[in-house]
Amino acid sequence: MLINVLEGKKLPVYGDGSNVRDWLFVEDHCSAINAVHESGCIGETYNIGGENEVVNLDLVKEMCRQIDQKISSYKELIRRYPNSAPAKGYDSELLIQFVADRPGHDYRYAIDPSKIAVELGFRPRMNFKKGLSITLDWYLNNEAWWRNVIIGKYQDWINQHYGKYLA
Repeated sequence: MLINVLEGKKLPVYGDGSNVRDWLFVEDHCSAINAVHESGCIGETYNIGGENEVVNLDLVKEMCRQIDQKISSYKELIRRYPNSAPAKGYDSELLIQFVADRPGHDYRYAIDPSKIAVELGFRPRMNFKKGLSITLDWYLNNEAWWRNVIIGKYQDWINQHYGKYLA
């Protein structure tokens, strides 16, 4: 979605956008994995969740709002992303396009993370909007990485280093 926003492309949203997902900031996820590694019981299962269910359309709109603000505030970003909606003077939200949902697509993805909270003391720390902002900044500051991913160089690297294990 972010790359589409930066390139001024449509933002496909399944159905009416009301599907729900539980979002977890990557550093919180790493902290949870570390808690399981350090204190979890061998053979046990610990569900890691963000306790932060967000409707897909709300997520896309928040991403659009934040990226519009970031691009509009920095001339360098307007120069780097001239095809983006904010560089052209309009809101990225106008790029949202509703598309047919996949047959059998789950309406809601959610888990109960109470076991990891009670037994290992893990609870997510990052606020959703702040975590999204940090994530967007990471992508803006690491353009070379994501450009290599979308043109396939990343897959070439994976095959070079791990191909013998994937066969």
